[in-house]
Parts: sequence; structure tokens; C-alpha cells
Amino acid sequence: MENILPRFVRPIAKIEDPISNVDDWDKAVEAFDDQKYKASVHHIINYINPNLIKDQDEQADIDIVQMQGSAEIHIKLTDELFSIKAPFLKITDDTNRVALLRRVAEVNFTPLRLEQIHLKDDKLCFEYQTRTVIAQPNKVYDVLQNVAIYADKYDDEFIEKYKAEFNNAPNYTPFTQEEKDIVWQQISDIFEDYKDLSALYREKRLDGYIWDILYISFLKISNMPYVHGKLRSDLISIISLMTDTDVDFKHRVDKATNFMKKLLDKSREEIMKNFYHAQQFISLRRRSNPQIISDRLKKSMESVQKDEKNENYFNLSSFLQSLFLRLIYDYNLEDSYKQMIYNVLEEVSGLKPEEAAPKLVKVYYTMYNDEVNQAQDDDKKDKEKGFFSKLFG
Repeated sequence: MENILPRFVRPIAKIEDPISNVDDWDKAVEAFDDQKYKASVHHIINYINPNLIKDQDEQADIDIVQMQGSAEIHIKLTDELFSIKAPFLKITDDTNRVALLRRVAEVNFTPLRLEQIHLKDDKLCFEYQTRTVIAQPNKVYDVLQNVAIYADKYDDEFIEKYKAEFNNAPNYTPFTQEEKDIVWQQISDIFEDYKDLSALYREKRLDGYIWDILYISFLKISNMPYVHGKLRSDLISIISLMTDTDVDFKHRVDKATNFMKKLLDKSREEIMKNFYHAQQFISLRRRSNPQIISDRLKKSMESVQKDEKNENYFNLSSFLQSLFLRLIYDYNLEDSYKQMIYNVLEEVSGLKPEEAAPKLVKVYYTMYNDEVNQAQDDDKKDKEKGFFSKLFG
């Protein structure tokens, strides 16, 4: 097989995918500094999801309920208090109660911080409450994100391992048949490219690149915003393991290879049960801005420039694919950044490394130099010039 880049197709549109309203973050910080604490929380919620309290007066009380996957998020705000609750599971006679509560105690130590899981009347609930005057924007954002994400994450684990039950029936929207076929084709292409390229790398004894194709494959699946259930939790775990440099490299590759083998052995029905549309209160990704992305890219600048100088197109192509996919995995990117990444990954699909690398490098520097919006404006002007030259030329 020829050494070419794996295929990429951007995910299908997701129902009610919250898009951060970037301007509201600065407004939240400014309001808090001006001691307008209630207005600050309003702007944080608008930043997270502009549809939740749209057009509400910034001094109004808040009392809303919104789903995050299978978790039900309750938010209240008054002049005195800000609180969030997320009832998510209940203990039954079949539940392994001791093991479950031991795991809950572990989670309350880490990764949870201010927010905690409480047990009341055999029901588990994430909770946090604070005075409005100390509801600092970063603290509010982190608490809202942690409760929403971890409530949606741990329900699947606790149900499968300890036989807990959902507190409320999950509110999902199943795929249409067309969506099922499109997404399954994307997954099948990822699996096929992995099998072909990993076989090539083993044949050429390029063991380091087996890690790359595994990592790229897992990120592609995990970045589909409609993957849920146990599969999403498993992908998060394996991606975390693969990047844990405290673990022996060979062990990481072996664990990832075994996980991929199990995925490949699953039926279409078994895999696709984890794919559906679910409401989201908050993006699963961390907030971002051009400076955050530039700082992130700066960490790899020396390596990229070295590979450029040595014309190591193979390494550049592999590294930059995984870097761009990881940006989508980690950050709630502005749409202009996300579309630029989608465009270049689709453009280099199936190309040889020497053809793909310059295109990927160009996008890398465009994002590093905070020139994404300018590049899109220039591209739009070029297209308009082309249109008018054809019309009047």
C-alpha cells in the first residue's frame, strides 16, 4: 500500500450544539469587576449557551432546567445565591451500593473540586451553591462545566459497573436512517484507513507511526459531537492513556491496539447504539480564544520548524493532523478556526505526505499568527474576483 494520509470527512450537523458567545466572557468579567454580580452570572450563561436565557434582563432571577446528554441541569440565581444541581442516578436493590459509594467518594476528591456528589434518599446528585457576590466568572464557568460534563460522563460508568439506574429517562433524538448511513460510512473509513496504514507501518517497522494512526483514529471518532454512552467514556480514557508520558510507550501502544481490536470486532449495531443527538447545556470542550490557541501552537513550533528544515514531510503530516484534531478535542473553537481545520483535513485526505505537509503547515502558521479571519476574508475576495472575472472577463 502507498503511504498516503487517512481520509477525513467533517461531522454531520448536530442538533442544538451550543456555540459560545465570545463577547459575553469579557462582559461577565467587566460586570463582576463593577460589582454587578448578578449580571456577571447572566453573561457567563450567555457565553456558555446563548439560547438559555435569551433576551432576559441581566438583573432577573434565573431558574432554568436544561439537559446535558442524560443529565438534568438545574440552575438558580437570585440576588443572594447562585446554585446548580444535577440529579443523575438512583440506587436500587440491584445496585452494588458499597462499591458505587466508594467510587463516588473517589470522584469527589478528583476530578471534582468545588462541586460534589451528594446522596439523598438513594439518589445521587451533583450540587454546588455560593453567594452571588463571590460568583467569580472563572469559578462559575468551571463549576457549570464540571457538573454538566461529569454528570453526563459518570452515569454510564455507574450504571454499567454498579447497576445504578437513571434518575430520569434520558432525552435523546435518534438518528434518521440517512444519518445512520453517513456516520457509519465515516466510521468504516476510519477503521479501514487504520487497518491499511497500521499494516504498512508494521511492514516497514515504523512503530512510532502506529501510535499516530491509532491516536488520529480515536480523535476522529471522539470529535463527532454525537458520540455518547460508554463508547465516549472509553474513548476519553484511551486518549488520556495514550498521552500519559509517565506510562511506557510500548504499553500505551499495546493498550490502544487492543482497544481498537475490540472496536473492530464489534457489530455495526453495537457501535451505533452510542450515536444519537442529545441536548447539551455546555460544550464538552474548554473555552478558547486566538491567544490561547496561539500559545498552544507555540509549544510545538521548534519541532515543526525542524521538520520543515529537514523536509520531513511524513512526520509533519502525521503530527499536524493529530495536533489539529486535538485542538477540536480540547477546545470550544471559534467557528472560523474549526472550519479552517475541517477544510485542510478534507483537502489533504488521500494525499502523499510531501503534498499534504505544506498545506497543513500553512494552516498551522495562520492560526499561530492569529490570521484566521484575515485568511478567510482573503479567500472570500479571491472567490469573488474569480466569479466576476468569469462574468465580465
